[in-house]
Amino acid sequence: MNRWQVHIEAEPEYSVYDFDIYRYFIGPDVQIGNIYPVMYAKGFYEGMTEAGQKDIINLIRCAWAGSQRYGALVWSGDIDSSFRSLRIQLRAGLNMGLAGIPWWTTDIGGFHGGNPNDPSFREVIIRWFQYATFCPVMRMHGAREPHTPPLGVSGGGLMESGAPNEVWSYGEEAFEIFKKYILIRERLRPYITELMMAAHGKGTPPMRPLFYDFPQDREAWNIEDEFMFGPDLLVAPVLYEGARARRVYLPKGSSWKEVSTGIKHQGGMWIASDAPIEDIPLFLRDGAYLPI
Repeated sequence: MNRWQVHIEAEPEYSVYDFDIYRYFIGPDVQIGNIYPVMYAKGFYEGMTEAGQKDIINLIRCAWAGSQRYGALVWSGDIDSSFRSLRIQLRAGLNMGLAGIPWWTTDIGGFHGGNPNDPSFREVIIRWFQYATFCPVMRMHGAREPHTPPLGVSGGGLMESGAPNEVWSYGEEAFEIFKKYILIRERLRPYITELMMAAHGKGTPPMRPLFYDFPQDREAWNIEDEFMFGPDLLVAPVLYEGARARRVYLPKGSSWKEVSTGIKHQGGMWIASDAPIEDIPLFLRDGAYLPI
């Protein structure tokens, strides 16, 4: 039986970040601090294994090289709800995969802030949702605003609660877009299963920078805002407010079919791709078929 256990923190939560004065049993923080999240994941993994649990996957917010050995599914923590934060998450996820940790995810729409009734934030979460469809793990979470007051004077009633954060909480337009991408994700399930099997067997990151698949293409090494989701699909998220088009680089050595238009392009070139609010640019490689 599979077991999922959520760990809110996998690192010490400091109130003052003077790392040079912190000490652990095995040494000072500045020398060995990054071992903490590895040992944290290992401790839970070994305990759960001894209790008879199998296929262990734990959702944690901090990791280091080797954490993947202990079923670490890493999310990027309590991040800001903004386009700037979305751009950072894209780079973080690609680096996480290259570091050997394939199970990675973000809070769709960020965690801190974001009012479901704010049109600007609705655009952020739509674009984030589209991006997240092509991440190893796709999940909603967040502390939306405005918070509701506590419901009582004791126990759990003392806690305030965030605003609604379901897929239907952002208006009809957003809901239809969310539904579209949820169905894309569902249709891609067999493909994603293959990607995760490759990650398990060979360490191949499911999402990776263009240079991973196209190391001979010099331009591919300069691209930080696109990625390959497996070997067959290039994803070019929309990362800026108000953008309804973007430039996309298509790596050389392959041909590319734009999903939204069906137009085929030769690699090794930049193109201008339309990106209305309901779509992000997606490209299939070398005649590949995916049920997008």
